[in-house]
Amino acid sequence: IMSSQSEQKGMGGNLLQTPEQVWTTIHLSFSPGHTRKLGLTRKLRDRRDLKEDENPEEKARRHKELELKPLYKELLYTISHKMGKPSTTEVFTDSQLHQYIKEAFTMTESEHGSLMEKVQNTESPVYCLMATVKEAKGILGKDVSGFSDPYCLLTILEDEKANRTQRSRAKPSKSVVKDAISGDKIYQTDIKKQTLNPIWNQTFILEFEDVAGASFHLEMWDKDEEVSLTQKLEEIKTNFNSLRRMIKDAKKEKGTDDFLGNVVLKLQDLHCTEDSWYNLQPRTETYPDRGQCHLNLKFIHKARDGTLSAGRSAYINYCGILQQFVQAYISKQQSSAPWKGALGGEAQTLLELYATQNDLSPFLQDLAKWVAYSKLYESLEVDSSVLFQQLTSIEYHWHQQQLPYQQKQELGDSLHDFLKYGLSLVAKYRDIFPPTPSATPKLHTLLRILVQICKTQAFQKLNPAQFELHEGVNDAIQSGTQEWFAIKKGLHQPMTKDLSEIVNALSGLIGEVQEDIKHNKDVWNRVFVSAVQVDVFTVIYRKFDSLLANEVKETLSLIEGLMEQHLANSLFPVYLSLQAIHKDKAFLQKRGLLELTNFQEGFREALPYWLHQAFSTTQDRVERAVQMDQLQPLQSGAEPIKHSSSAVDLVSCIQPICQLWEQLSWPDPEEAFMLMVKLTEDVCKIVVNYSKILKDRVRVLSENSDHSSAINMLCVVVNDLEHLTPVLEQLPKQLNWQGLRDRTQNVIGKSQFSNTLDSQLEQTKSFLTREINSALTTLRKKLKTDIETHVRNMASRHRTPSQSTEDAATPLMRYLEKELQYMNKTLVPKNFNSLLTPLWNNSVEVLYQVATQHPQQEGLMVFCQRLLYTLQCLEQCFHAEGNGLPLNTLRSNEYQTLKAHLTQHALSSWELVQKFFDRKIKEQKAHSGEKYGAVTLLTSYRRSDQRLRVEVLNAVNLLPMDSNGLSDPFVQLCLEPNHIFPEVEPRCTRIKSCDLNPLFDEAFEFLVSPDQCQAEGACLVVTVLDHDTLKTDDFEGEAFLRLRDVPGVVGGKEDGLGSHPEDSPAQIRLPLMHPKPNEDSILRILESRKGEREAQAFVKKRRQREKQSQEGMSL
Repeated sequence: IMSSQSEQKGMGGNLLQTPEQVWTTIHLSFSPGHTRKLGLTRKLRDRRDLKEDENPEEKARRHKELELKPLYKELLYTISHKMGKPSTTEVFTDSQLHQYIKEAFTMTESEHGSLMEKVQNTESPVYCLMATVKEAKGILGKDVSGFSDPYCLLTILEDEKANRTQRSRAKPSKSVVKDAISGDKIYQTDIKKQTLNPIWNQTFILEFEDVAGASFHLEMWDKDEEVSLTQKLEEIKTNFNSLRRMIKDAKKEKGTDDFLGNVVLKLQDLHCTEDSWYNLQPRTETYPDRGQCHLNLKFIHKARDGTLSAGRSAYINYCGILQQFVQAYISKQQSSAPWKGALGGEAQTLLELYATQNDLSPFLQDLAKWVAYSKLYESLEVDSSVLFQQLTSIEYHWHQQQLPYQQKQELGDSLHDFLKYGLSLVAKYRDIFPPTPSATPKLHTLLRILVQICKTQAFQKLNPAQFELHEGVNDAIQSGTQEWFAIKKGLHQPMTKDLSEIVNALSGLIGEVQEDIKHNKDVWNRVFVSAVQVDVFTVIYRKFDSLLANEVKETLSLIEGLMEQHLANSLFPVYLSLQAIHKDKAFLQKRGLLELTNFQEGFREALPYWLHQAFSTTQDRVERAVQMDQLQPLQSGAEPIKHSSSAVDLVSCIQPICQLWEQLSWPDPEEAFMLMVKLTEDVCKIVVNYSKILKDRVRVLSENSDHSSAINMLCVVVNDLEHLTPVLEQLPKQLNWQGLRDRTQNVIGKSQFSNTLDSQLEQTKSFLTREINSALTTLRKKLKTDIETHVRNMASRHRTPSQSTEDAATPLMRYLEKELQYMNKTLVPKNFNSLLTPLWNNSVEVLYQVATQHPQQEGLMVFCQRLLYTLQCLEQCFHAEGNGLPLNTLRSNEYQTLKAHLTQHALSSWELVQKFFDRKIKEQKAHSGEKYGAVTLLTSYRRSDQRLRVEVLNAVNLLPMDSNGLSDPFVQLCLEPNHIFPEVEPRCTRIKSCDLNPLFDEAFEFLVSPDQCQAEGACLVVTVLDHDTLKTDDFEGEAFLRLRDVPGVVGGKEDGLGSHPEDSPAQIRLPLMHPKPNEDSILRILESRKGEREAQAFVKKRRQREKQSQEGMSL
């Protein structure tokens, strides 16, 4: 049995450059246009073995002579003596392969020809087929036991020998291999006892002269050994089924082996490497299914010419060839995408042929690829799958076979170097792997490769020193952060010692740190945690905390005692950035003491300047907003905006002050309370100042505007001021008073908190309310003046007789409708409603004043009719079908008085007389007591003949009117009002002399219609007089009986006095009354109507009664 020795020979020689040196050459020879983007950020380590002072052209020539040409000759030799088909699907001719390597090695045609000639003059190698018989399965059982004792015979037969063997064989023979060639050309495996599935795993090297016409032969035989008769009889007893096999076995020659099958393969049909199961073929069709045999076949060279590459090992040459092919492939690519391990069909074919011919194991091939590709990663973007594949292959082969010592060292160094280089990239992850969707996956891939390296058995065995990747990554991040901070600090270094420039430099540096912390938190932390379980955010945050604390402390120490407004303004961005960084501590996985915890204390000196800047800036913006405001509503439509632009600007101007509180987030509770007081005070001051300059603005604009425009602008001002009320109400929420109250409950009492902050707010809201009311009062005054003008125009002499009541009131109603509609559209509901009530009261007041001050008594009735109509229209207008003021608000006492006044003055004289008597009837019913006596009547009304019958029965308790203490009474009956009963004369009873309780018992009839009796004010006036002969009769008293109360007048229907049949008289006792002088308003109205004779006569008669009244005497 022969085994391969090619792996062990020549390993010590290493005259070719190391892979690291070759990749230096590759990196230097890349054209700028083909350099990958990631390669620009990566720096190769210093090469000590390169002559830096050597001429580049000389260096290239020397490299070509010493390094490239030997490899080129090896490839030419490989092509010239190639055996087997490559595994690639595409087949290349020798000329194609020559052209490829000529381009890959940049050889000229003359150089190629010269080297080709040298290769052709070298000695040819010994062609060999390395055959490994691994196992077989399902073979025939030839022994009595049902099993076999298989072994294999292997050889290579060429055409001439095979033909000669066939011609010398007279008859078919079972033995082919044994009889074909001499025994020294036949190789035999071990004999496996009693099995149908033998396992050999034996390797043989079979030499041959030419692939063409040669074939590989494998025969499998069952070993047959001589046994005793007793043993065979024993087998028969134990297994009768093998009797037939025993009979057949007895017929053959003793000691002859049984044929199990064969495999014949033409060499020219084989690939460079074959690893397959082959069916065992029979020589007859007796048993066609004879099982399978697993073979591994590979074409190799023996006695390969050693002058091609100066005795260097095949592994070193393979590395050089691989590196040159990679360089050639990448230099042709124009894409910037990561390299995925592709080399092209020609390169793969040549590498496979060279590795096979030199019997390089897959382990060594994968090792060479890992070393090459891992070095390539330092200068180009390499797809992660390429490195992962090589690591996986190395880990697999590590358990399958041993590496030579030198290759072990090389593998260990390569893994260690890549790990070291990977950590150097991790330290610069900010620059190399920016937080973009395309770059962060590459960082994740790098970390995964580092993890995979540390997990491999090869790394753990070849690097015995304990190495924790977690700690290595942590250290790399910290060192990289320190270096990054130093670089950024240098970039932001101030050019002078000016304090403002120093502060601005610090602000820029902190801004960069803030952005970096954000990227680490939002992007990079997920990558590090998922790949290597390192919380990069916590690592860099703690590092920056220490670095920034020193920088801030140093800068603030320079400013101490020198604070000015411009310095404070420069410090504010620094404070905000530190505040944002400080808030990010909530995301730390491990809490602990931080150096920036109380950073706010260093900015205490700048705090007043910040507050002043915020206030002054806001105030200036508000003043500019008011100066540009034209006091017009911003928008009209379905959802109108009723305030002007300055109100909106004010709200936006106040927001920065509220945001300042949140931005500061002052930690000290007591100082935070004082800060809140100041901010609240500033907001209130801005609101107060806004209302003042807004009033000045409307005053300026009104000077050059008409009366209507001035009113419209005043409405907008009211809305602007009202718009500030919710702004102030939202202030406690915007400034988070409740949170401050909770923080300060142990320092500031609730009463002090409320008395300070709440009182500030309430005072400002009260001020706004007063300003709103003041503006509304001004608006009401303007409207009141216009209303009064319209009302007085209704009373003018020349308009009174010429216009109807509706026409006279139309101008006022049109004016009010227009103004109220505009104000309803312009004013917010609250202000519109608050304007309506005073405006209504003013309108009532104006109407009353005009009505009571009317100088033209002769036209008062018509004027009052107009005013009454106007009052009714105003009531409907202000009520607006329930959408305006409620009726109980409209119908106030002043309204009732005005309406009564206008109602009376709007009546005609006869209507007033009727009202007078109607009032007397009510007074009669309400009168109690008989101070002036009483009279008893019996009354009825017959509808059949329309006769009113009145029977005067008696009078009692009359006043003594004569000097003797008695009276001479009689009763006068009169139907009033006179214009209703113009034809009915008064009636009188007989005179009863010297009697204070006279008995009359007299009846009178009046011919009157039912309509007359039912008219308003229709009544029977009963007057008791004391008869005097020489002077006017004295007045004893009077009583009033409503005719509707007389039975029969209303047709028997029930009324206030009850229900009486038509022919049933009713007796009634009426107390006598005396009128009160000058108290009746109706008489005064009638008295004012000098031109109406009947009215004046009625008034005269009633005034005469007042003069005779005892009520007047008692006054």
